[in-house]
Amino acid sequence: MVTTTRSKFITNSKVSIIGVPFNGGQPQEGVEKGPLMLVESGLAEQLQELGWVTEYVANDNINDLRPESDPVTMNLIQPKFVSAVTQHVAAQIYERACRGDFVLTLGGDHSVALATVSGVFGAYPDACLIWVDAHADINTPEATTSGNIHGCPLSFLTGLSTGHPDFQWVKPLLDHNKLVYIGLRDLDNFEKKTIRNLGIKAYTMHHVDRWGIGEIVEMALNHVNPNRDLPIHLSFDVDALDPSVAPSTGTPVRGGLTFREGHYICEAVAETGLLVAADIMEVNPALADKHEVLQTVQVGCSLARCCLGETLL
Repeated sequence: MVTTTRSKFITNSKVSIIGVPFNGGQPQEGVEKGPLMLVESGLAEQLQELGWVTEYVANDNINDLRPESDPVTMNLIQPKFVSAVTQHVAAQIYERACRGDFVLTLGGDHSVALATVSGVFGAYPDACLIWVDAHADINTPEATTSGNIHGCPLSFLTGLSTGHPDFQWVKPLLDHNKLVYIGLRDLDNFEKKTIRNLGIKAYTMHHVDRWGIGEIVEMALNHVNPNRDLPIHLSFDVDALDPSVAPSTGTPVRGGLTFREGHYICEAVAETGLLVAADIMEVNPALADKHEVLQTVQVGCSLARCCLGETLL
């Protein structure tokens, strides 16, 4: 099947698949294996069948960026390593977005969003961000109780956190009104207060239950892209899905999106013709049995295909 959906901002038929085999933003081993498993499951070939030309950047030497010393700084764990990796990947994403490629980033933990949002918004300053996740990932260094940076990227990207010495390269490119959440259901008190105080639009699973996913996506788009004329970046953490759908992930939370709800988000955003970049994050092949790993990897691949234009008919 050949896709009929192309973003009006994408100037060629090329998808740059950026693998980020990185686990430094959280404590569990295995998430660094997610990108390669997605690719080895045939993702590039599947996208080629949709009519795309693909380039794969494996980043398999990413551990070379690990510093000799990386002490906890301002409550954050491995800040120098996370910073070095995400700054490196941000440059790769920026280069490919500027030349008109669709950028598909495969994580890796969600601290990698420091790279994806920085790279995409560097190329598309007026873009908006749809963040699909069970978690808000907007803790500050002062507020985080775990010190894990995968729970903090949006605080840096929105300018809520500016004082950490290892993340001075991160620019506050993301306005609060250009961010919308879908699928939230596990938030710290600080995150709840921050979202309310800043007026960030957030649709929790309560809202999905009340209005249905079709209405939620429409309202999300109306908020961040009311005239349907801005580039869209979709960042999808697979833990937004219910664990029965995507069990092989590091921080599963029951009561999540169904298989179809998750895919509908990707399909509907792709149908706008405005999607320029997508992230598939937090697939962890080490945290489940072989069947559940395969199930989660297959879901990750199918979400990516929907972002690139695959439809049911």
